[in-house]
Amino acid sequence: MSYDHLSGNTKLPAPCIVDTGIIVNKQDMQRLLVDLNRVRYCYSQDGQLLVEDEGYVLEVFSDPQRSTLVANHTLYINVCSFDYLELKRSPDQQPWFDLIQENQHLRLMPLSNPLQEQKNRSLNAAALEAVVAEVLSASWDVRIDDDDSFSF
Repeated sequence: MSYDHLSGNTKLPAPCIVDTGIIVNKQDMQRLLVDLNRVRYCYSQDGQLLVEDEGYVLEVFSDPQRSTLVANHTLYINVCSFDYLELKRSPDQQPWFDLIQENQHLRLMPLSNPLQEQKNRSLNAAALEAVVAEVLSASWDVRIDDDDSFSF
């Protein structure tokens, strides 16, 4: 804990949450959710389950003027739609993200693993770089061939 000698105020350190806890800061909520891809979701009101399905998180944002939308197996999550996020683990130790707003509860259970996704992105990036290099090389070859045909 640090102490501000000039004003006499004590400053608390930022929280450190590991695997379980309650997050109220909208930026922290957004950072946690933005990496989600495929999820299983459950939506309940007043403790009654209304919807349970799978979907893909397409966008996570913070805007008090826009809605959270869940339709056609896609989720557009506005962290401003919720009072807090509770980070939990299932009985089999899988992460759960419970978004709570008064009597409404949206639970997100990841179906994709960020470690595997990152590995796939790295492989895809390497493959993309190779394709771009090949296309650029072919483009230069075509330009050289065109220049040769106009020389006398």
